[in-house]
Amino acid sequence: MGSIKMIKYWQENNQMMLSLTWQHLVLVISSLVLATIIAVIIIALFLRKKNWLKALTYFFSLLYSVPSFAFFALLIPLTGLGTTSAIIVLVIYSEYVLLRNFITGIQEVDPSYLEVAKGLGMNERQIFLKVQLPLAMSAIFSGLQIALCSTMAIATIASTISAGGLGDLLFEGLQTGRIEPILWGTILTACLSLYFMLMLKLLENVISGSWRNALKGEN
Repeated sequence: MGSIKMIKYWQENNQMMLSLTWQHLVLVISSLVLATIIAVIIIALFLRKKNWLKALTYFFSLLYSVPSFAFFALLIPLTGLGTTSAIIVLVIYSEYVLLRNFITGIQEVDPSYLEVAKGLGMNERQIFLKVQLPLAMSAIFSGLQIALCSTMAIATIASTISAGGLGDLLFEGLQTGRIEPILWGTILTACLSLYFMLMLKLLENVISGSWRNALKGEN
């Protein structure tokens, strides 16, 4: 009986559900791309200034601890309802996760590799791009996967500030007392997370392979 209701709900609302899925995807991918760019810039600028990196990580950890509802409420007077406020909050939440993993991965590179790179005449930029980043790739993509999953979940709350997304289905179910939109919202959010986690894993393999081939070519 439950499965029949689920199928019927899909047949009646599939266009709306696909539209909400697209909105959710745009929110998450936009936020994750922006957060990744900011994290890379921060690390590139402050890699040799460990105190600054620690301070920035601590700052974003404090922001991460703020409840998302409160964050949305604080931004409404500044940026209003809708997508802009949602993306700002999602970027801030992603930033802490990305910075923590990126920094950990880069700082855990064996110092002997860095010494060898210096001995070969590499400058700091070359060491960062050709040694530290490739060796930290696993930690970097691990951070991206964690940020992806947390952002997928938090983005559902963006529905409360009229940003759209799959949260609309969840709140529709809560308001009407119907289980079908809640289940569909949950299923679609989980499917998006699993799909893009797989895409990130494939991308990691491609980039790691390209980096190894490039290094072999230089040798």
